[in-house]
Amino acid sequence: MTRSVLLAEDEPHIVEALAFLLGRAGFAVTVVSDGEAAVTKAMTETPDVLVLDVMLPGITGFEVLRRLRAEAVTARLPVVMLTAKGQREDRETARRWGADMFIAKPFSNAELVEAVTRLAGSTAR
Repeated sequence: MTRSVLLAEDEPHIVEALAFLLGRAGFAVTVVSDGEAAVTKAMTETPDVLVLDVMLPGITGFEVLRRLRAEAVTARLPVVMLTAKGQREDRETARRWGADMFIAKPFSNAELVEAVTRLAGSTAR
């Protein structure tokens, strides 16, 4: 069974690279480029893992995460937060709202693929 990843990222170069890497690792990747679309897609399609950028148009990744954690269908969805901001405050906010992992940009491709693979393996369907 192919595992699914929802990638919420608005930078085209990052989207292209991550979609390629995750696809090559065997994941079916769906991409959205703003916060509202991330909430809607996660709630309607419930991916195995959400890779969520903090800085998104509309609402932030933190707000996306807060909304998803408040809903029964997505409360336990594994989430990897991505951000160019590696500050302690961002990590604490991500942890407070229930992110499973926090990876600062620039990141290693292997690190991200390994994180998504690990989280997808922990998803019970």
